Amino acid sequence: MRHHIPVATIMTKALITLTLSDDLQKAEKLFEKHKIRHIPIVSNETLLGILSFTDLMRISYAELSEDDSDTVDSLVFNMFSIEQVMVKDVFTVNSKTSIKQVAAILAEKEFHALPVVDNDKLVGIVTTTDVLKYFAEL
Repeated sequence: MRHHIPVATIMTKALITLTLSDDLQKAEKLFEKHKIRHIPIVSNETLLGILSFTDLMRISYAELSEDDSDTVDSLVFNMFSIEQVMVKDVFTVNSKTSIKQVAAILAEKEFHALPVVDNDKLVGIVTTTDVLKYFAEL
């Protein structure tokens, strides 16, 4: 097995990101449109945090009310900012970190995504799905 293949070979480089000035409704639309589960929060290209679909669902009461759930989501999402919901202390890797090391971090920390940062600049994101696809192709 190739133990030193860098994560840059499997990470997503075409990033979907949000800023602190965006709102949670925009985040929800991006999650749905792009069928993703994690969105980095940035200022220019500097990583400030990460928002997961799970974080968003934790504050949503839509599951409790089938009637007019869009209205419930809108009300709840307007009560919180991205900064209040995102994870701020984000564990990151760099683009030269090996896929094997990334797999170990994801397993040990029970994360589902890791932002990839080089020289304080967000350059990609790698998910458990990316790692599983890589190992499935070996």
